[in-house]
Amino acid sequence: MTSLTFDRITKKFGDATIIDELSAEVDDGEFLVLLGPSGCGKSTLLRLIAGLTDVSDGRLLLGDELANDWGVHRRGVAFVFQTYALYPHMRVSENISFPLVMERFKPWHHIPIVNFFARRAISRKPEVTKRTEEIASQLGLTDLMSRRPASLSGGQRQRVALARALVRDPSLYLLDEPLSNLDAKLRTQMRSEITELHKKVQKTFVYVTHDQVEAMTMATKIIILDKGEVQQIGSPDDIYARPANTFVARFVGSPPINLLPVIASKQQLSSARQIWTHPGPVPTAESLLLGIRPEKLRLSASSQCKLSARVEIVERLGAETLLGCSLEQTEAPADSVISDDRQNRIFVRIPDNPKLQVGDTCYIDYSPDDVTWFDGARGNRIDDASRPI
Repeated sequence: MTSLTFDRITKKFGDATIIDELSAEVDDGEFLVLLGPSGCGKSTLLRLIAGLTDVSDGRLLLGDELANDWGVHRRGVAFVFQTYALYPHMRVSENISFPLVMERFKPWHHIPIVNFFARRAISRKPEVTKRTEEIASQLGLTDLMSRRPASLSGGQRQRVALARALVRDPSLYLLDEPLSNLDAKLRTQMRSEITELHKKVQKTFVYVTHDQVEAMTMATKIIILDKGEVQQIGSPDDIYARPANTFVARFVGSPPINLLPVIASKQQLSSARQIWTHPGPVPTAESLLLGIRPEKLRLSASSQCKLSARVEIVERLGAETLLGCSLEQTEAPADSVISDDRQNRIFVRIPDNPKLQVGDTCYIDYSPDDVTWFDGARGNRIDDASRPI
């Protein structure tokens, strides 16, 4: 197994800085997910690990060895690209087995005349055939082994590309959005397959995605990037429950966390539309954002609870219902915090069907233990000592 260490890694293309002094450690056997919006530097970092792109500054360590100048072959990685990169003239079975064939083909690669026959002979060896069939079975490709890429759907091609990488026994598995071209049902199945494969081989996986569901369900550690800078490193549970800043809080979670600008006077909170008493400690900061996840809010039959809102969106999802609500103007605080309607809309996720319709008034309550406070000026989370982290 191989650990990874990023020591102030920087990557520039001309004057553009794509990754800016990134530092992180990835233990042996970790399933690391690089998560962030498009253009944040995820795929560039993956290519740095693979040796497909040079490091501009900083140190990249594989295990305890400096790998900045290592070639691709020395790094021993398997790479699954976002694009399929399949050989169009080869059948599925030949595409999958190709890495195994090439590992055994090196003694003859300089003799063109025997190239074709040598590759064919190696591909028919029992150990190569067995391994190829095992991976094909895991990814549901057994019935497609005799077909060529041109006759496959996009999802099938992606699975072949994934199988070709997984058939080897590398030190690192690098996956660049490998499920992006699959339908929803197959994507769910493949998430489970890759997770089980990681547990079985016990190797280090580095997985790039902008899909938070993939990150939360597959990762043991997540690095969230934005504009080439690390926003937070942690387990999925830590990142969801204790986001480091408002970017992380909004990016992880669907619908995103509710962030309500408020002014605090001891335990009395004032938003742009309402005033209520918060039943818990309130940080001392000039500008505050009250953050709470939609599933942590609950409906109340009493108008004496904290927030009064008008229902604007109702999405019935079977086992649960998502409500989009706008805070009603019940009072006019002397110093309005913000008048933007988007900042006064909150989402509530509740089980079953609340029998509410668009235009209805509802009353929303919450527990102070479920609130995350943020500094309104800098966006950082405020810890228990009432200081931004």
